[in-house]
Amino acid sequence: MTARSVRIDPDVGLPDLVTSLTDDSKRLVKDEVRLAKLEAAESARMAAKGGMWLGIAFGVGIVMLIALTIAVASGIGQVANGNMWLGALAVGAIEIGLGLWLIKRGLGSFSEPSYTFEETRAGLKETVDWVGDARGQSRALTTRGNGRH
Repeated sequence: MTARSVRIDPDVGLPDLVTSLTDDSKRLVKDEVRLAKLEAAESARMAAKGGMWLGIAFGVGIVMLIALTIAVASGIGQVANGNMWLGALAVGAIEIGLGLWLIKRGLGSFSEPSYTFEETRAGLKETVDWVGDARGQSRALTTRGNGRH
């Protein structure tokens, strides 16, 4: 970034300086708004592109899991002397168990951390108590200094 030379005119009065400052401020605000719009548009484009790739990945993942389920059920059915229904039941039971385990973990994660900022609230309470104590001590010292007991 190069610096611009500033021409100083000794005949410029205060009203002219205020007008110049107002014009420069308006231009700066317009430039900042334009820059914010450009940054927001770029962020929206990046988010949309990322969302599209996540959607594609989710779709491919679902198809892959279905194919894996069919393959495992067929494998278990072949091992069970061609009883494909037994393979399907076994895989279904495994997937239900896995689903229940994931639900339990998910619900457990909600109960672990508190999203109410308890430590922050406790810290603020300590600060308020400390300020109250300091004010009380200050009043006591001021009262003693004035000769009132």
